[in-house]
Amino acid sequence: MHGSSEVSEALALLSTRSLPGVRDQHRALLQRAIELAERALSPSEGTSLDAPSLEAAKWTLLQAHTARAEDARHGAGQLARGSQRAPTVDDCEDGWARVESIVLVSEASARAASQLASELEAPRAHRLARRAGESAKKARQIVHDRNRAYTFHSDPRFSFGEGWYLAAAGVLAQVPIQIEPGKPQTEQARLFLIEAGLGSLLVPHRPRPLANKALPDLIARAFRSDPAGAQAKLRTAFLGSQPIPQAIEDWAKPRLATALGKEKVLVWVRQGTHHPGRNTDHAELTLLCEMVKARGLVPVLVGDALRGAELADALDLTLFWKDALFQSGNMRRAQLELFEHMRQAHGLVGQLGVTTAGMDGPALMGLPTMYLTEQPNVRLGKWVGAVPGYEEVVRQAGYLERIAHTLEKWGSRERVLA
Repeated sequence: MHGSSEVSEALALLSTRSLPGVRDQHRALLQRAIELAERALSPSEGTSLDAPSLEAAKWTLLQAHTARAEDARHGAGQLARGSQRAPTVDDCEDGWARVESIVLVSEASARAASQLASELEAPRAHRLARRAGESAKKARQIVHDRNRAYTFHSDPRFSFGEGWYLAAAGVLAQVPIQIEPGKPQTEQARLFLIEAGLGSLLVPHRPRPLANKALPDLIARAFRSDPAGAQAKLRTAFLGSQPIPQAIEDWAKPRLATALGKEKVLVWVRQGTHHPGRNTDHAELTLLCEMVKARGLVPVLVGDALRGAELADALDLTLFWKDALFQSGNMRRAQLELFEHMRQAHGLVGQLGVTTAGMDGPALMGLPTMYLTEQPNVRLGKWVGAVPGYEEVVRQAGYLERIAHTLEKWGSRERVLA
């Protein structure tokens, strides 16, 4: 036996190899066919194959190596796509190391197929060898074409807040950045990144970028290494060295006039179509505002439009980001400048709300933060204990008492602002 039946069975599975378990069966059959054919071509001492059997074994081996080269190319492509979506940088690198090992399999089978074709000297044998060689080239091209950049999304329908931690990863970890082209906020994104000193990290937009889900982990690493230094770098990059523009001060003053001299807490409102189960519940929002007021603090509603009855004694800055001042060319810096101005001149001491990426920019620059969630957040939970003042509050027994305790600290004269 030289594995011809295994090759036939493996080839018959090609059209269904994407089904569960079929791919493993296909590869196992190819491996078995290669082992049997190689054993037949290397007989034990004192035995030998007749010419027809020797040729049959070589044809079996050639077909098996051609099929394995093609399968490895396909597998490398599948794994490469999965690696780009990995949740951490380490997972991504591990995935690409496995891609490289699969590519080596394709290349080894292509070399074996070429050698067998030269021995068989038949047109069909050379066609099979060329197929194996093309598969190996395509597999290697997958590695060459790897896109190491993260995408800065500039479509308003995408999470605006995600841009904060992509820019932060650029500042703290020097990750390459590509800007989504041809979108309403493409140029605003470019201006923000250039003003943040990240122009040298910008690369042309290409397909299959890295998934941004790995970025919070990179930021957490920098903060764990040097919390004060990381925060200082981000403040310098995001705010620059100039004073807060007068236009920001003039915009904020009348809207906060009824609470001048009083300490304030941002209470975020989320009403998104992505993961709507995470949206703000009006009853909980009301409760949070009451808890803020009970500590002598003023709740300032911010984020998406309020749905439901207005909340007494709460300042309303929801949808502030739609104002022309915060939609101009430097829209991203302007939004952060508003929060910074509120800290400096209007007693802003912290922010509270459901998980929303809009909170991330102020949090990274030092505004004490509590975000509420049903389950621990796998990605942003990495910032807990790393980013100063950043707290995750899981809705479980005692979570309201925990919020109350933190609000007490925010309202205390003993608090320390970053």
